[in-house]
Amino acid sequence: MTIAKVIEVLAEGSSIEAAVEAAVSEAGQTVRGIKHVYVEAIQAIVENDKITKYRVNAKVTFVIES
Repeated sequence: MTIAKVIEVLAEGSSIEAAVEAAVSEAGQTVRGIKHVYVEAIQAIVENDKITKYRVNAKVTFVIES
């Protein structure tokens, strides 16, 4: 039987894709067996009327090792 756990993370990047990749790579530093990432929300950080960064609220799913 396989059991999975879900954690919620916030990550930033220069694009939406970069923010999602940052979420997975940063979580992967302390979590093994990541299987999925679900982006729950996307935000754009605006400075001087220009988008400077993107932030994602993501749920990362990984398998619990026995």
